Amino acid sequence: MTPHPLPSSLTLAGRVLVIGDGRMGRALVAALEGAGVPVAGPAGRGESGADAGIVLLAVPDAEIASAARAIAPGRTVGHLSGSLDLSVLGPHDGFSVHPLMTVTGAGTSFAGVTAALSATSTAAYAVASAVADVLGMTGVEVLDEDRAAYHAAASIAANFLVTLEGMAEHLAATAGVERDALVPLVRAAVDNWAERGAAAALTGPVSRGDAATIERQRRAISERMPERLPLFDALVDATRDLAVVQRAGIETAP
Repeated sequence: MTPHPLPSSLTLAGRVLVIGDGRMGRALVAALEGAGVPVAGPAGRGESGADAGIVLLAVPDAEIASAARAIAPGRTVGHLSGSLDLSVLGPHDGFSVHPLMTVTGAGTSFAGVTAALSATSTAAYAVASAVADVLGMTGVEVLDEDRAAYHAAASIAANFLVTLEGMAEHLAATAGVERDALVPLVRAAVDNWAERGAAAALTGPVSRGDAATIERQRRAISERMPERLPLFDALVDATRDLAVVQRAGIETAP
């Protein structure tokens, strides 16, 4: 599928039905209502969408295919999954809009968020773009073959980051240091990465090539969190690779 440049002034035609009464469904209904879009729902699974022109399936990934089968023909049907392609929508003219964010409920704002878009036709892509636009999101096309890689990147950036901070929190607690003490450090590191990219933002003993400090850290992990030693070793190896990129960048900089 080729990229679909579309005017941002495109509007949603007809009533939108949101199916799925979870956090995403409630957030979408509230946000679309706030944007002045005629919207119904959140409805339960099994709804046919007979009175809607556009149906958004805000249901768990495992339920998308069955929810799509219940939709009456002639509707443009979209899902909100980050990892699934469009085949789960069956014969419908289909699209996907995946907001690259954490959704907590009806008060969620989508403004300023990137959304991954895909569609089975130019018309369906226009609907996907319109949904993103009316919610204040910036749409970027992610092809079906790139979907798993895109979603894995999102999981690494958000879920795995939290897992690592949990490890740091636990280890710091063994030294009598509370989580709050780590927060400014974490925020500064993320801000640095956002502004400069990973290689330029890297600091610490691996970046400096300080083998003695790394070994002392490793012994502490081995004594206090032995189950996390393989993860620590893997992270050191990956960080060494990044440090090589960092040094190459510094050495070749004008």
